[in-house]
Amino acid sequence: MTATAGGRARPGLAHRARVYVMETRAQCLTVARTPAFTVPTLIFPLMFYVFFGVVMAFTPAMPTYLLATYGVFGIIPPSLFGFGVGLATERESGALLLKQTTPMPVGAYLFARVATALLFGAAVVLGLFVLGATAAGVALHRWQWFALAGVVLAGVVPFCALGLAIGAWVRAQAAVAIVNLVYLPMAFLSGLWLPISLFPSVLQDVAVVFPAYHLAQLALKVIAMDEGQPAGLHLAVLGACTVVFLLVASFGFRRVS
Repeated sequence: MTATAGGRARPGLAHRARVYVMETRAQCLTVARTPAFTVPTLIFPLMFYVFFGVVMAFTPAMPTYLLATYGVFGIIPPSLFGFGVGLATERESGALLLKQTTPMPVGAYLFARVATALLFGAAVVLGLFVLGATAAGVALHRWQWFALAGVVLAGVVPFCALGLAIGAWVRAQAAVAIVNLVYLPMAFLSGLWLPISLFPSVLQDVAVVFPAYHLAQLALKVIAMDEGQPAGLHLAVLGACTVVFLLVASFGFRRVS
């Protein structure tokens, strides 16, 4: 503990770090004990990759291409559902209000949610990489494996912000339906399931409005298979989306406070 100017003691850095770690551990255990969330989150991206990237791959480049897009597909559910559904449920059940009465900082709660999404996303990415390298014969330079993982995992930030915006506004009973209505069409229209070049031109034009498209293009740029737009454009769109989602979330919390 350290002393403040008024003579009061405040928690030291080690104590605050321990609070963050304990809250992250609690969030991870809560999610891990929810099979309805963990099983689809971890299995579906791998299953789809095996089907489309290994069994149904109709070009030699398909497994490599889908390794990037299914990586993006795999990190979105932990981010969206963790915040969108988890936050809405805790807000309506009173659990979030109970947390607010404790000395735990708000930052610890948000950090724990993001860290949990990152851990589950990393598990999905690792599984995809193992499948790609073994079952699909994907061959990349070492730096490309690390860069691809870094780009994909960094994508949890805008999608956690989107989940936060959803969780701040919707009711718990509707949260799962709303998240799926956002997640599944966005994943398909962003070219995460199949290459965007296979879509009609009108759908290719629509894809640019989705943050998942821009994250996928950044991931594809690592393996030189993107559509050719500058990386700065994709980063700017993802940054702008994150700010907008956080603003929407803040208005939602003010509405219920």
